[in-house]
Amino acid sequence: MALSFFRKDPAPKGNAADLEAFVNGYSIEVMPRTAEKVEDFRAILPHGTRVYIAHIEGTPIEDMVATAKRIAGEGFDVMPHFPARIIKDLAVLTDWTARYKDVGVLQALLLAGGVAQPHGDFATSMQLLETGAFTGFQRLHVAGHPEGNKDIDPDGSDKMVMEAARWKSAFSERTDAKMAMATQFSFESAPVIAWVDRLAAEGIKLPVHIGIAGPAKLQTLIKFAIACGVGASLRVLQKRAMDVTKLLLPYEPTEVLNELAAYKAKNPGFGIEQVHFFPLGGIKTNAQWVTDNGGASGQPVNA
Repeated sequence: MALSFFRKDPAPKGNAADLEAFVNGYSIEVMPRTAEKVEDFRAILPHGTRVYIAHIEGTPIEDMVATAKRIAGEGFDVMPHFPARIIKDLAVLTDWTARYKDVGVLQALLLAGGVAQPHGDFATSMQLLETGAFTGFQRLHVAGHPEGNKDIDPDGSDKMVMEAARWKSAFSERTDAKMAMATQFSFESAPVIAWVDRLAAEGIKLPVHIGIAGPAKLQTLIKFAIACGVGASLRVLQKRAMDVTKLLLPYEPTEVLNELAAYKAKNPGFGIEQVHFFPLGGIKTNAQWVTDNGGASGQPVNA
C-alpha cells in the first residue's frame, strides 16, 4: 500500500499507567485444538474477556461450536470466526448461526478468510452481512488492514480496502448489533496511528480493535508475518533479527503497545477501542504477559 500517509515523527513513549489502561479489557484468539490445551480459561484470563475462536479451513463446525459452548460456560464472551470463502451457501451459513445461537453465542467476526478461491457463494464479509443471517446477534466485528491487503488490492494500494471499510461503517449504522473493526497484527505503531487517524478523517466510524502479536520466538513471528502479508512493520522484526544479542530472545509487544498507549492517552478520541492479541507464542504465555503488564486489573470495558 502507499506509505505516504504514515507518520514521519516518532510515536511518543508511554508509561505503566497508560499501558495498563490501554490493554485493560483486551481480547484474545484461540483455535479448538489450542483451546483443548487450556484446562480452565478462568485460571489465565480476566472474567468476561472476549475470546475469538479462529475457524481454520477443515475444522468441523461441531468442533467450533463445542469449543464456543465450553468457553462461554466458563464465563467468557465468545466470538467465532465466519470466513466467507469456506462457507458454501446460505443454508450452511444459516445452520452455523443457528448452532451458535443454540449455545448462547451471539457474537461473530466476519471476514473473507485466507482461502484463495471461494468454496461456494461467498467471497467477502460484506456478502455475509447482506444475507440477514446474523439477525439477533448482539455484536459483529469485521476485518481491518492497517498495512493494506494484497489479496484485496494486488496493486499494493489500499483503494479497495478503504472502500470496504466505508461500506462496513455505513452498514454499522443500519444494524442494531454493535460493530468494530478487528485488525491484522502489526509490529510498528506509526503505520497503525496513521491508518486509524485516516479512518476518522474519511468519516469511517467503526471503532478499532487493534491486532497485536503476543510474545513469541522471533522466527515464529517472521513466519506468521510473511504468511499473513504484514509488510511495512515486518522491518521491525527483520531489524531485530540482525541484532545477535536479541535474535534468541523472545519478542514482546512492549514497545509498540507503549507507543500506542501514549498516543491514546494524549488523544482520548483516538479510534482504537481495545487491543486484540494473537497468541502466536501460546495463549498461556500471552495471558501471563498481559497480566504482568496490568491487563488483569479490571474487566472489559466494552461488553
